[in-house]
Amino acid sequence: MTQAHGYAATAPTTPLAPFTFERRTPGPLDVALDVLHCGVCHSDLHTARNEWQNTVYPSVPGHEIVGRVTAVGDLVSKFQVGDLVGVGCMVDSCQHCTPCADGLEQYCENGFTGTYNGPMFGGGENTYGGYSDHMVVRESFVLKISHDEASLAAVAPLLCAGITTYSPLRQWGVGPGHKVGIVGLGGLGHMGVKIAAAMGAHVVLFTTSPGKREDALRLGAKEVVVSKNADEMAAHANSFDFILNTVAAPHSLDAFLGLLKLDGTMTLVGAPDSPHPSPNVFGLIMKRRRLAGSLIGGIKETQEMLDFCAAHGIVSDIEAIRMDEINTAYERMLKSDVKYRFVVDMASLA
Repeated sequence: MTQAHGYAATAPTTPLAPFTFERRTPGPLDVALDVLHCGVCHSDLHTARNEWQNTVYPSVPGHEIVGRVTAVGDLVSKFQVGDLVGVGCMVDSCQHCTPCADGLEQYCENGFTGTYNGPMFGGGENTYGGYSDHMVVRESFVLKISHDEASLAAVAPLLCAGITTYSPLRQWGVGPGHKVGIVGLGGLGHMGVKIAAAMGAHVVLFTTSPGKREDALRLGAKEVVVSKNADEMAAHANSFDFILNTVAAPHSLDAFLGLLKLDGTMTLVGAPDSPHPSPNVFGLIMKRRRLAGSLIGGIKETQEMLDFCAAHGIVSDIEAIRMDEINTAYERMLKSDVKYRFVVDMASLA
């Protein structure tokens, strides 16, 4: 065992604070890494405050992790000491169900093991995430980072926000000649704009804030629609091949479903704390439209996303913070006061 240092939540209403715990000794198939940067996902806040009613305390959040390999097990073949690597939202799965066999570990029929707040397969204690100085992870859940070292902090959010948006865009075949809508310009939405644009799509950003127009165009959108403006929305009726809805607050889906053309799809990746109003069935059946959902991506697809982003120079727009600023960052996240992702410089933990 090795002693690890991090930040943990110990109750829903207490701030995160320094926490010392033990990591397992690396086994034959394990990779040990020092954590260099860890993105701050809204899921971290939900978990720390037990808003999903499933938190096991103490909880060390963090699943957007970039690090450097410090040791490898005897049977590890893909990595060596010194490699730059990433760890995303999963650190294990059953490895034998149909989704796992198909490289879709995020849909593991026995439940994947989360990087934090996830009981390990075969029993054992709760998993602790990337708000810590080092980690030990199975080789099959470690990813290779090929971005340049100067951009590593901005790479970290790709491990969640990047793959959460890449996976549905890839699944529904977004590419040149497609008209794609991105709903919301936050941590997920800004990645959706960048990735869809790099795939060659004509990207339209939907926002309730007119002030986000300039930023959306900078990120790669060709058009910006203020969704509260009925005339702007009507101008795009029946014209979209695909819409990626990243908004994590309950809202009417009908206005966006009406923008899809025949056989168009809207995929939800935002997770509101209460349900969306039920959509009008006729808005779906009259144009054979589809309403779908998507959850992160498997390990193979996540590596594909990282390689795609490296090839196209895509990283997240971030604000770097120290570990001791995490509680302030959480409060700012609730006010949407970040463009567009906080990332902790883990050197500040020392």
